Amino acid sequence: MKKFLASNAFRFIWSAGLAVIIYMITPPCFSKTTLAILIAIEMILINGAGYIARIPMITHVARFLVGGLFIFSGFIKANDPLGFSYKLKEYFEVFQNDTGMAFFEWFAHIALPLAIIVCASEIILGVMLLIGYRTKLTLWLLFAQIAFFTFLTFYSACFNKVTHCGCFGDFLKLKPWESFWKDIALMILITILFAGKDNIRELFAPMIISTLFLMGVVFSIGFPIYAYRNLPPLDFRAYAPGESIKDNMKLLPTYKPAEYETGFIYENLKTGKKEHFNLKNYPWQDTLTWKWAATDNVLIKDAVDAPRITDFTVNNLDGVAITDSVLNDKNYSFWLIVYDLKETKDDPTLIAKINDFYKLATLEKHKFIAFTASGASDIDEFKHKHNALFDFASVDGIVLKTMIRSNPGLMLVKDGSVIANWHHNNFPGFGDVKQKHMK
Repeated sequence: MKKFLASNAFRFIWSAGLAVIIYMITPPCFSKTTLAILIAIEMILINGAGYIARIPMITHVARFLVGGLFIFSGFIKANDPLGFSYKLKEYFEVFQNDTGMAFFEWFAHIALPLAIIVCASEIILGVMLLIGYRTKLTLWLLFAQIAFFTFLTFYSACFNKVTHCGCFGDFLKLKPWESFWKDIALMILITILFAGKDNIRELFAPMIISTLFLMGVVFSIGFPIYAYRNLPPLDFRAYAPGESIKDNMKLLPTYKPAEYETGFIYENLKTGKKEHFNLKNYPWQDTLTWKWAATDNVLIKDAVDAPRITDFTVNNLDGVAITDSVLNDKNYSFWLIVYDLKETKDDPTLIAKINDFYKLATLEKHKFIAFTASGASDIDEFKHKHNALFDFASVDGIVLKTMIRSNPGLMLVKDGSVIANWHHNNFPGFGDVKQKHMK
């Protein structure tokens, strides 16, 4: 029996069976022809493993491509673990809404530690593959991780759920289908690694291998924790120090807006299945078979040369837009970002620093304003509890979470340009800011 399970015949049987299952269950959003080609490639790689293993160079190229990409991807996400946790939470909320399974809501609550674990695992697995440490375990863990993310990106692309995957943070935003094809390429490369696994050997002596592995573990865990407790060491966002918010909001002469097609989701009253329709074929008259469920606008053409910032709007508490006044202030001004007052770090020492900073900034005629997405009642409660005398303005919560990865966080702005920013763990004194940044 063992001999049969290890035979080429059994390998062909299980690979062919798996191929048929994948072909049958794949939704119609993906071309069956393309799917058949991908399955054929995988079948050739799986069943031609013996031939691939005879050419070690193929394995080595795949090894360094996969290892390098995993380390790079993990590092970019570890640079901004809080931002990556927002993306994971978005996925979990989508799955919770689509499946009704409550445990996805629980996952959403622990998105931050999960984000750090994913970042760390990618870096560690990349290091393990490159140095040749525990090859079989490494390959199976790589396969499990890429299979999981291939499913996520395919689901997102097929059902138009998440606009970009967050695979490379704000450094490189991939569209869902682009991310899916990236994962498919990695899946093919990992299959090649399985085929030539005997060619993957340790690069150094055991002591050096163990040392490199431990260094990788320490860095992969310590770096995202450091980035979370401070601010991203590498800031690729449109609100980073040195960026002009006004310039990032400007429309270029070559700008063309995105085009959307109005669609509808109807539920079949007989089968319970939901389907998407457009304006030409939606079954609005067939009320015996179909029931309207939702309006679903589908992106059919991306915007061309869109501005990096499209949603920065500031309103005072009376609902009056003050965006232009805060962006065109020629003097230095301070923005305290508190996107959710209920989740803002409640530390008396920190609050005392903020209040002192506000008083000193105001004495020197610098505007100090807090931006929040919280409602009027939460603002009143916060001001009363902490004796906060500074003004508040209303900004969308997603925009605030993009502006700075800290709640609260502080930004120094002049004439719409970001001069500097600070995490609440590194909240500065006004004197230091004046000396270093206000010249």
